[in-house]
Amino acid sequence: MKIGIDADGVILDYERVVRAKAEIFDLLELKGNGVVNKEEHHFQKIYNWSETQILDFINKFFMESNKVTPLVAGAKEVINYLKQDGHELIVITARGGFIEEMKDAAEEIFAKNNLTFDKIYWKADDKLSICQKENIDVMIDDYYVICEEISRNKIKTLYFRDKDMKKLQENEYLKEVSNWGEIYRYIKNL
Repeated sequence: MKIGIDADGVILDYERVVRAKAEIFDLLELKGNGVVNKEEHHFQKIYNWSETQILDFINKFFMESNKVTPLVAGAKEVINYLKQDGHELIVITARGGFIEEMKDAAEEIFAKNNLTFDKIYWKADDKLSICQKENIDVMIDDYYVICEEISRNKIKTLYFRDKDMKKLQENEYLKEVSNWGEIYRYIKNL
């Protein structure tokens, strides 16, 4: 089976690190409560920050956050099990498109943890096209917009949803998961 996997928020716990830093930044540096929609995926849409404040946050915390980003719990083990089971693993991520060095940081984390993949698509703006080109059987992503689009196109999609993220209606092609154990169980049962 061909399995597509997003990097941030699925393999790398970068999303959770950035959300924590954003909360601290909003409270301590901006001295307020700029939260407008906690269900949003991107911090730029969670807060009512100005463009200047967004750029200030990015400059202060994006690369620094890479240095403290761990793997999502269970990711390494399940990725290794999936490889042992004979699945083809393809990372499909937007990482590296906004800040090139983010790609390098992810590659270092993958190497340090002995994680190997059959292919990696960096700077992937159109994940659906890549899933279709690669004949992906199951895509795992944490962004609800991507999950909706891919599942609408009849590709089985696992929505790796964090507690505050938008809830989606599950169907034949869309299933919500919250950890790598659930991902492994789902794939083993296919």
